[in-house]
Amino acid sequence: MEQAEISSRPVVGAIIVVSGLAVSFLLWLLYVHHASADFAGRWMFLPALNALLNGLCAITLCVGLYFIKHHNIAAHRASMLLAFAFSSAFLISYIVNHALHGDTMFPGHGPVRTLYLSILASHVILSIVALPMVLTTFFFSLTGRFAMHRRIARFTFPIWLYVSITGVVVFVFLKAYAYQHR
Repeated sequence: MEQAEISSRPVVGAIIVVSGLAVSFLLWLLYVHHASADFAGRWMFLPALNALLNGLCAITLCVGLYFIKHHNIAAHRASMLLAFAFSSAFLISYIVNHALHGDTMFPGHGPVRTLYLSILASHVILSIVALPMVLTTFFFSLTGRFAMHRRIARFTFPIWLYVSITGVVVFVFLKAYAYQHR
């Protein structure tokens, strides 16, 4: 057991470094990169696609939880791989959307703005936390370290689920307030 933990440290370290680089790139994309006006009005389906992918991820996460609670390991694994695929597709679509269109400002005011910004802040912070946790949880599962997988999955699952659900909620807020005026 000691040897397995030692050999996993470089991989977990690499996961943290890659996650940090990914988050740095996304922050650059959101706050430094300026979208070209050439894409204004084009590919406007991407925010809805992002919400759909987040919603499908949330559903497959819940299905995966159901399967593991009923000791159906093969179905659990398939569900979690599908959730990972939905999250990965979301990330690609999110990057493309922000590269093409930039950031969308929320135009609402008063309590609805406070609520939106609170949800958005928790979503962003927990998405930064979720990325290395999801990758580490997958690493432990795929390498057969199921005790470690279970230990970290207890924390990864609710954070990943929250990020997926609040991704849809953020889209709904933007759809109601910002996307109507484009």
